[in-house]
Amino acid sequence: MSNSTPSIFFGLLLHNHQPVGNFPWVFQQVYQEAYLPMLEALERHPKIRLSLHYTGSLLDWLEEVHPEFLERIAALAKRDQVEIVSGGYYEPILPSIPDDDKIAQIRRLTDRIQRDFGTTATGMWIAERVWEPGLPCFLRDAGIEWTILDDVHFKNVGLEDEDLYGYYATEDQSSVLKVYATSKSLRYTIPWRPVHETIENMRSLATADGTRILVMGDDGEKFGSWPETGPYCWGADGRSGWVEEFFTALEANSDWLHTIPLGEYASSHPALGRIYIPTSSYIEMTEWALPPQKSYTFGKLLHRLEDEKRYDILQFMRGGFWRNFLVRYAEINNQHKKMLRVHDAVYKAGATPETGAVHLWKAQANDTYWHGLFGGIYMGHVRSAIYHHLIKAENAADQAQFGKRHWQRYEFTDFDRDSQNELIVESNQQNLYIDPQRGGTLFEWDMRRSMHNLLCVMTRYRESYHQVLREYEQERRRHQTGMSTAAQAQIPEQSGTEPVSPHTTVRTKEANLDKYLVVDRHRRSSLIDHFLVPSISLDSFAQQRFDEQGNFVEQPYTAEVQQDERGLTITLTRDGQVKRPGAMSPVPVRLSKTLFLPLGEETCVVGYNITNKGQSRLQTRFASEWNIHLLGGGHNDQAYYHVEGHELDDMYFDSTGELPAVQNFSIGNRWLHQDIHFALSEAATLWRFSIETITGSEAGFERNHQGSCLTLVWPLVLEAGESWRGEIVCKGREI
Repeated sequence: MSNSTPSIFFGLLLHNHQPVGNFPWVFQQVYQEAYLPMLEALERHPKIRLSLHYTGSLLDWLEEVHPEFLERIAALAKRDQVEIVSGGYYEPILPSIPDDDKIAQIRRLTDRIQRDFGTTATGMWIAERVWEPGLPCFLRDAGIEWTILDDVHFKNVGLEDEDLYGYYATEDQSSVLKVYATSKSLRYTIPWRPVHETIENMRSLATADGTRILVMGDDGEKFGSWPETGPYCWGADGRSGWVEEFFTALEANSDWLHTIPLGEYASSHPALGRIYIPTSSYIEMTEWALPPQKSYTFGKLLHRLEDEKRYDILQFMRGGFWRNFLVRYAEINNQHKKMLRVHDAVYKAGATPETGAVHLWKAQANDTYWHGLFGGIYMGHVRSAIYHHLIKAENAADQAQFGKRHWQRYEFTDFDRDSQNELIVESNQQNLYIDPQRGGTLFEWDMRRSMHNLLCVMTRYRESYHQVLREYEQERRRHQTGMSTAAQAQIPEQSGTEPVSPHTTVRTKEANLDKYLVVDRHRRSSLIDHFLVPSISLDSFAQQRFDEQGNFVEQPYTAEVQQDERGLTITLTRDGQVKRPGAMSPVPVRLSKTLFLPLGEETCVVGYNITNKGQSRLQTRFASEWNIHLLGGGHNDQAYYHVEGHELDDMYFDSTGELPAVQNFSIGNRWLHQDIHFALSEAATLWRFSIETITGSEAGFERNHQGSCLTLVWPLVLEAGESWRGEIVCKGREI
């Protein structure tokens, strides 16, 4: 295009996504707040042309609940107003999943787009813009010609903003892919700043030859669903806010400002040149991937350089590597390695929908394979849903191999890829994953019938944003000191008429959240063996304010397995020591715990044998810690405790309390159809408390239930050579 009036193209790509396993009411709320208003705005403004991406999980929900929405999008595509963009069907982090699944997921969404919208997708959205240099050959094999990344990917190799008004060609093994850079400045001004600022910025970049394109790819949810953006973007009547003003301005300036789908531009304009992009993601993701203190320091440095407008330095700022989330969080690595194990089983069985392929792909959804300020592994209901689909895929694959008969198998294998073996026990009833090197603990317990991992609990980790929260709360308390309650209520969280980006503001859903910050010493697995001083309280145990008297937690145990026609018996043993208060030398102690898993039952029988191997008396408290996830947050009335012989004031699964002389109790969730009954040979004191983390979201910092800790405590007095034995029978049943 060439004329005397300077002109420019504008390519807008809206990415719309809801996680696999998210609450149906969240889908509906975001639909009403963002997806539907945007569709209506596009129908009112037929000259606005752009690219739209809907993930498969969102399309599945729309097809079920709002099929008319898909028909209206198809009408926009038919009149060549919108281009529908492909991607991994369930929005996986592509480098993290097997190559076969990369291609299968993309082709599945491309086929869905052809079916629903009658168009062939040539481009795709990269989940979380996690890029690794080997991706081009897989994307091209899947039929993809172009994609979009952040400008930081390009600036890391030395390009400037003025170099990014087009796309570049990259390749791997000669598979050429066209790659756009989304403008960070546009992402941080649309819709946060007045419309005229964006229009004038675009006008200043127009050229006489008119070949440039400004590109922005961002979340569709920010237009109405993020805090305070609803009335701002859509007005009180749903059609008079920021978006209406923006689309009207684009139309009014269409003589020089041309909206265009990215695929159309890529097919009609040449690349600006070649590029080889390093491993990266958007800058906030690379910040979050760092260890917490490094992440905090990196974030502060970024903000300082931005305030100082040191863009010459900012372009070389690179944080961590996405795969480091597999190091930072044992729970993410557990989920990932379980996915790889299930992948192997599904593909061995033929990788068809009947052998679990679709559920495997659902379980690859990215949302709990990372963590940052806006979500991730701390979303307990989504984490549980990922395991549900993994177990469902596993059931289908094993059904193809074993049929309906009862079976058991075990394997010592390096499950978590750290060079040391874990013990994996699988059967048609339950899976138990045991780590002999870390306390002989149980870190995954899958109930095959209810398709629920009882142990997908989240540990309370230190996070970089906790320091941000502490500073915010300390400043707030200093500011409010001496003020009346009425005056405090008048303090606004922000000023100005435009909503503030969640990237640049702090919000909290309740005051003094920093007082709930607790960091756990070890992973919240189960069968953790503690020796505690007799005076310890439930509160000090829950708050991690106690001294460990033994050296059994997180320490190596030997492991032996025996199998016969009745079932499997696992024996875990450690020779350790237990400190005596006031004594110089500890007492040598042998702890042996056996797990018997009967064939064909949802049952685990745990037997403890603790022997004083020293020459002096041992007086202590022994505690067996279990951490269980039953979707019990928010006083969910489906999740419960029942304790025989005790009337509970609070029977919800996220309750806190101490009960003496407990011998039989049950936990469960009616919605999951899963109950576990515990029968103890020796009555114990039962401690229970909710494991709560402080996490961030677009709406602000909040407390989140991650599971419940139930700990069985017995007083022990053992003379030299004496032993104590106890048994815990755990029987699962359907309810």
